[in-house]
Amino acid sequence: MNSRNYHTPEAADIEYLKSVTSPERVISGSEISEDYHHDELGGVRRAPDVLVKVQSTEEVSAILRYAQKHHIAVTPRGQGTGLVGASVALYGGIMLDLSLMNHFLEFDEKNMTLTLEPGVLLMDIAKYVEPHGLFYPPDPGEKTASIGGNVNTNAGGMRAVKYGVTRDYVRGMTVVLADGRILELGGKVVKNSSGYDLKDLLIGSEGTLGVITKLILKLIPLPKFKISLLVPFPDVATAIAAVPEVIRTSSVPTAAEFMEREVILASEKFLNRKFPDNSADAYLLLTFDGMCQQEIDIVYEAVAHRCIEELGALDVFIADTEERNESIWSARGAFLEAIKASTTEMDECDVVIPRKFFAEFVQFSHSLQDKFGIRIRSFGHAGDGNLHIYVLRDELDETAWQKMLSAVFGELYGKAQELGGKVSGEHGIGFAKKGYLNEALSTDEMALMAGIKQLFDPAGILNPGKVITSCQS
Repeated sequence: MNSRNYHTPEAADIEYLKSVTSPERVISGSEISEDYHHDELGGVRRAPDVLVKVQSTEEVSAILRYAQKHHIAVTPRGQGTGLVGASVALYGGIMLDLSLMNHFLEFDEKNMTLTLEPGVLLMDIAKYVEPHGLFYPPDPGEKTASIGGNVNTNAGGMRAVKYGVTRDYVRGMTVVLADGRILELGGKVVKNSSGYDLKDLLIGSEGTLGVITKLILKLIPLPKFKISLLVPFPDVATAIAAVPEVIRTSSVPTAAEFMEREVILASEKFLNRKFPDNSADAYLLLTFDGMCQQEIDIVYEAVAHRCIEELGALDVFIADTEERNESIWSARGAFLEAIKASTTEMDECDVVIPRKFFAEFVQFSHSLQDKFGIRIRSFGHAGDGNLHIYVLRDELDETAWQKMLSAVFGELYGKAQELGGKVSGEHGIGFAKKGYLNEALSTDEMALMAGIKQLFDPAGILNPGKVITSCQS
């Protein structure tokens, strides 16, 4: 990999970093934990030269100003739960660990906003606002991810079908540009038509345009009631065909998740806990929520009746208590870890496609198992067409694994493009999916993205090597 002549931090650079932060928060060389060399999947690895655990916007500003002047690569990082290598320091340099910036700064109950730092964990946001009768809807499966990471990938999750994605709940932010300038974007206003929306440009940019150091999130009233339905179907096609019919009921489901028997069995083994049912080939997991129990009862009863009488379901299991609901959703939340534990290594295809082609794409992925003689597991958000497909290495040697992975991914991304889909629904591009994005977008689109990168980061120091191929990376 060409380093593009990035400066490798030396003793003088490290001393500067200590002077603008504190010595105990600057770690270099072999003292840096191996955990910082990779993200959750671990397929992309590289150690940073220096790790700096920052605590303020001012510290980030001073470090970026210095890094641009000395042409040092800078990689922002939260909890490292990503799956595409976006938080891996491909060119060494400085890694900014934002996990200590984990404070709630202001809870504005009247405006229904929450101001906080990027290192706050997603699971802690719910604990903070729900006692006040408020709700932050985005619900990615990894609850230990930081809110900064969610914003940088525009995370979606299981409630996106009804409530939308992270972008829909970011009202404002503080961002530090590559040269150290600090910008305040957006605010607490409900709507804004004041020129280009720079805030939205930063959301999903994976740390390549700026480092987000503060966020203002929109909250909504907390639904008082919810119920989940686990619906088994005889096959994938029947299960997926039911999804648009369910969504067209009088109340859109909060979540419409798709899962297959093999993944459920893996989750049972991983958690050492039984799922309510594991006998069918395919399942939908549906959740409904709202302010009125009577309304939810009417909707779920109508959906359950249609699933069995009209849509080919084998049964309907109702989770109408907190304990039953937790049992089902904890198993769903463990799918990724369960699949990971069943093999030696894996990689993910995170495509999003139009809902009407969802079943066709799942069945296509099944056909690749026989074609290439490799195990493939999948689950996903059927309500918004976002499928997570995992290719498992098992006993393949490194050469065979890389060759197989390239061939399988080529087919998957090619099929997605043929069906009008996109490379990533919610996990981002990072380094691992950069080549597939380049193939999927037009020359003009890539040129515009490269131009934006050049404008925000002319020296190419911010998270180089990620998302797009620019003149610096």
